[in-house]
Amino acid sequence: MKHANHVWGKLALLLAATATLAGAAAAAQAQTKPAAAPAAAPLKAEVIHWWTSGGESAAVKALADAYSAAGGAWKDTAVALGEQARSVAINRIIGGNPPTAAQFNTSKQFLDVVDQGLLNNIDEAAAAGKWEQVLPETVLKVIKVKGHFYAAPVNIHMPAWIWTSKAAFKKAGIAAEPKTMDELFAALDKLKAAGLIGLAHGGQPWQDNTVFAAVLSNVGGRELYLKVMRDRDPKAIMSPEFKNVLLSFKRLQSYVDKGSPGRNWNDATALLINGKAGVQFMGDWAKGEFALAKQEAGRDYGCIAGFGPNSPYIIQGDVLVFPKTNLPEAIKAQKLLATVATSPATQIAFSIKKGSIPARSDVDASQLDFCGQQGVAIMKDKSRHLGNGEVYLTPDQNGAMQDIVTAYWNRNIPVEKVQKDLISALNSN
Repeated sequence: MKHANHVWGKLALLLAATATLAGAAAAAQAQTKPAAAPAAAPLKAEVIHWWTSGGESAAVKALADAYSAAGGAWKDTAVALGEQARSVAINRIIGGNPPTAAQFNTSKQFLDVVDQGLLNNIDEAAAAGKWEQVLPETVLKVIKVKGHFYAAPVNIHMPAWIWTSKAAFKKAGIAAEPKTMDELFAALDKLKAAGLIGLAHGGQPWQDNTVFAAVLSNVGGRELYLKVMRDRDPKAIMSPEFKNVLLSFKRLQSYVDKGSPGRNWNDATALLINGKAGVQFMGDWAKGEFALAKQEAGRDYGCIAGFGPNSPYIIQGDVLVFPKTNLPEAIKAQKLLATVATSPATQIAFSIKKGSIPARSDVDASQLDFCGQQGVAIMKDKSRHLGNGEVYLTPDQNGAMQDIVTAYWNRNIPVEKVQKDLISALNSN
């Protein structure tokens, strides 16, 4: 036993000596050959957004994947409903715990946040991406405030698209897509007579306002739209032409079903997908739902950007804003995200899933579907560009208008009172 201990003792000394020599050799080698630098940690970006429906979730994944491929780490903070998500973002910013970025619409929604000095500008990304050269003027006027860029446009949405179900139209004996408002009403009558829902609608104030904007642009036309939304002109609001817009808007309400009040927009789109309803007024984000259901434009559903070759194309969309921070890594993450989100490849990938079109004009639109390519083609004609109501109106004005419009949609209110109420609401702020 003692002999064994002696052998193990000598072996232990030998191993210790070998380890010491190996350590010394490694140390000597380390002095002559610098150790490899550790890999840089990915730039973490927490993004607050309200992209929560099926099609929207697929789109935000495309954006997150692009950011990850560029060396970032995406942290998803999804909050249902736009108003709620914006409220969470603003409260986090004010409370000193800001996200890296937050979704807003292409509107005046974030103007107050800019005025209070709570956002970082992204001028470097804008210059590198040549935003001044490739973005529409309507978008530039929103994202550039007092000479600085404060928002990165992710896409362009047009909220006044008219969607049709091929299956429902076939069942109702409607052979062709309507080309005028009168033809649309005729189609709605046939759908109703066939026992189908004529107008798939979610009875929520913002959706009522979406239908109103679509009718104003298609029935009233570009000049009346601008006189009402941008100029808030009392004479235009009291005109027979605008009265006709309001009456046409109200007439549409007679084609919705009893389940309309409170319905979410994507549930209304599902009625078209399932062939239970024939028509929906909704932004092109609805196309994301059709895509998720494996339906194709032109085969399973129709898309009408407007009636006639000169119909206005209302520009809406999504942007990312970047809360104020002095942390170097957070600032790097913001710059990277702004660059990635506005790159041509990301804008195409995002829009394919979202149903939108890229905000940039220098992209290859061949990958987009029929409706998307139609939108890109229309955008080449600047005379058809119009801003959405939130571009021309303050949030308070837009909210007041929305309250009046939705009350008129749901109740029996004389049209003349609606006209007077709109004059008062749009000129009191």
